[in-house]
Amino acid sequence: MEINANVIDMKALFSMTYGMYIVCTEYEGKKNGQIANTVMQITGEPVNIAICLNKANYTTELIGHSGVFSVSVLERDVPITFIGRFGFKCGREIDKFQDVKYYKGVTGAPVVEDWSLAALEIKVGQTLELPTHVLFIGEVFHAKYLKDGNPLTYADYHLIKKGKSPKTAPTFGFNQLK
Repeated sequence: MEINANVIDMKALFSMTYGMYIVCTEYEGKKNGQIANTVMQITGEPVNIAICLNKANYTTELIGHSGVFSVSVLERDVPITFIGRFGFKCGREIDKFQDVKYYKGVTGAPVVEDWSLAALEIKVGQTLELPTHVLFIGEVFHAKYLKDGNPLTYADYHLIKKGKSPKTAPTFGFNQLK
């Protein structure tokens, strides 16, 4: 079967559901974290998580070296300024963790507690190089429920908080829908 149509309606993609997370790691004393919406549990036994990050991001580089990362599940009430700290600033230039409550996890990765409902720590088992991104798949070594609340969805981020996607986000194209 030959498929030659390449018409992508961004509204169709925007209708897919996503959460909003902070993905963090540390390597040789350098720690960084970023906002991510491409995080999902892919197996139950053992529990494996997949994340997809842009190759240009500092967090991607550090995870490639450290082989570990944490995922903090953001709550709906998180201020847009907090999202901006981890989503629109580069950890090569600022300390994203200054004045942020976090702890060093069992994997050595920093785990953000501020504005987080739960936290997971993952050891990378496999990576898949994509044209612009890297897919990291890993086993969860530790998970902690931090507090009750409603998780922030990607739809809430755009519709309620009026947030945008940075150029390196896989969902950057959604900005044109606003």
